[in-house]
Amino acid sequence: MRSPVLLVIAHGSRDPRHAATVHALVERARSLRPGLRVETGFLDFNAPAVPRVLERLAAEGVEDVVALPLLLTRAFHAKADIPAVLHEASARLPRLRIRQAEVLGPSPLLLSALERRLCEAGLDPSRKGSTGLVLASAGSTDPEAIAVIAEIARELRHTGWCAVRPAFASASLPRTEDAVRQLRAGGVRRVAVAPYVIAPGRLPDRIAAGAREADVLADVLGPAPELARLLLERYHQARIGRLVAATA
Repeated sequence: MRSPVLLVIAHGSRDPRHAATVHALVERARSLRPGLRVETGFLDFNAPAVPRVLERLAAEGVEDVVALPLLLTRAFHAKADIPAVLHEASARLPRLRIRQAEVLGPSPLLLSALERRLCEAGLDPSRKGSTGLVLASAGSTDPEAIAVIAEIARELRHTGWCAVRPAFASASLPRTEDAVRQLRAGGVRRVAVAPYVIAPGRLPDRIAAGAREADVLADVLGPAPELARLLLERYHQARIGRLVAATA
């Protein structure tokens, strides 16, 4: 039996760095599982659009697809946009079975990727005990997504940092610059900012601008090996779920 095709669904951006980063991450996932067919589709701004990818797969005779949202939290896109696109495609392409996988976060692999990016930016791990961390997310109006970021910040506090503050580039407060200043006001002399975002774009640029007073600014998660492994992990979880449901 053929393995389902993995369709990675990214939001898309006018910033060309976004699509380039998504493609680099997908290529890394392919390299970890050479026998698995991995496709990429975008909700907006970039091509190919998700419906066009699904139409092409159906025309090729593909029967099973695992659609994986390239998202770190279950906010509007995971709960509304993507299910709507997949539902519409399923109605038009009845021979194509589509299952939506879970979003990437939360996961220990994401925390490992954050640590990797911080070390690459010059953080000395032995100095975590005297360093405050700002966990900078894109932001959301969804309370569930905000709660997840707050919980991750609490988890990180127990991994050796002297203090951890969540921050958001949009929709929610505090902003990155305010979280940096809060840490300074609390007596923290060294501050690192870790963007909890996958690809470059307008909001990550806003995070970087807010980190001007920080000592260390990590890069976006991008094609980190931990993210590539996580894509495959979510794919396998969704595939097993589909097979169990089919045989129940």
